[in-house]
Amino acid sequence: MSRKEYESYSEEDTFDIAFELSKTVSKGTIITLNGDLGTGKTVFTKGFGAGLGIDDVINSPTFTIMKIYESGRMPLYHFDVYRIEDIGEMDEIGYEDYFFGEGVCLVEWAENIPELIPKDAIKVSIEKDPEFGFEFRRIVVESVNELIK
Repeated sequence: MSRKEYESYSEEDTFDIAFELSKTVSKGTIITLNGDLGTGKTVFTKGFGAGLGIDDVINSPTFTIMKIYESGRMPLYHFDVYRIEDIGEMDEIGYEDYFFGEGVCLVEWAENIPELIPKDAIKVSIEKDPEFGFEFRRIVVESVNELIK
């Protein structure tokens, strides 16, 4: 297990951390993105997308479950499964085509669908720690593979 911890003191830091992580992934990579509301998951996704060369506006797919961005070096499939109540909803949107497709998947709130997340998924956790200031975030990246630089 590979584990790397980052400290972010601004949205720009969070963006840059994700930008750098995007350079280490290949097609078929699944990244779970966990953190409370307002921790910076969308900022992280914007940085990740920019690192893939995506020039589209990236925002949270909270009400659509998934958004597809195809303008970069590989497609980005951005899932927000916060509102998934039944695992069958994932089947209905054809999640397997994306999880095992030609791009990379970022899955927010993946703890709601643990049975669908492969063991080799990269896990990213973003946490606030008010002791270090309002903007501070601790970002932990874990992977069974040695992808983390």
